[in-house]
Amino acid sequence: MAIVLIRQDGKLDLWKSAFLDEFPDLPVHLYNEPHPKDEISLAIVWKHPQGCLGEYPNLQCVASFGAGVDFIIEDKSRPAGIPITRVVDDALADDMAEYVLTAVLGHLKNMDQYARDKHASEWHPIPYSRIKDHTIGIMGLGTLGTHVGNALTKLGFRVVGWSRHPKTQPGIKVHKGPEEKKDFLNQTSILVCLLPLTSETKGILNKSNLSQLQQGAYLINVARGGHLAENELIPLLDSGQLSGACLDVFQQEPLPENHPFWKHPLIKITPHVASVSDPKSVVPQLVENFRRLQNGEPLLNQIDPDLGY
Repeated sequence: MAIVLIRQDGKLDLWKSAFLDEFPDLPVHLYNEPHPKDEISLAIVWKHPQGCLGEYPNLQCVASFGAGVDFIIEDKSRPAGIPITRVVDDALADDMAEYVLTAVLGHLKNMDQYARDKHASEWHPIPYSRIKDHTIGIMGLGTLGTHVGNALTKLGFRVVGWSRHPKTQPGIKVHKGPEEKKDFLNQTSILVCLLPLTSETKGILNKSNLSQLQQGAYLINVARGGHLAENELIPLLDSGQLSGACLDVFQQEPLPENHPFWKHPLIKITPHVASVSDPKSVVPQLVENFRRLQNGEPLLNQIDPDLGY
């Protein structure tokens, strides 16, 4: 039994070194180098080339390097029935909360506008808002969404949540399912998307739903680019229905140079950096699952591919 690492972002050597620094005898290989494909039982992947999982005849599990698994579920070459796992990590959750807090507080105090004013050499004080003035709605109350919600409530924000199933979360009023989505959206002045990307949530950040937010609401998408109906965002900004958007994820990454989001003054862009897996923090749990796979034990953080999370 052996491990193959598959990702296309130039970080393969970094990750292999992280594995071997902690576990020198670990049978770990890189997908783009010669390796014994028939010995691979665990593939650890991040946005891997679609179709490559079918090259491993004895594959027993596919693990994500991070919290997302949509790109694994979409791969039709994945052997049917084998488990999929994801990373659940306190550092990832803290990073996501810090990013969202930065975006939210910057919006309250007009930091995006002042950055634009600086480039235009304009001195233009404008009224700011306060924590008490806003209701933050979080779409998706999984591990990350709950952690972000708790961080916001500790600062004094009123936080509401929306999830597929009923949930009880202290300090957060949780709305469930399609029947309670409208009420959730109507009271939200800052919307944070932390949903898993599934067939049901793809394109959920669209004109119909975003138009139900409070007038002048602010959008923060830190989940997946596929959640946003990109061609419907700019008209909502130009009409004033949305006062701005902070986007960390996009349908195509890197975002193409000619994409209209780059030049729109009300859109803040970051390059998918809200929450990035730290090898030192993540490697031990990935290796623990490899050991469990070897011993026939239950795996950590296994997801349901039918649900998408």
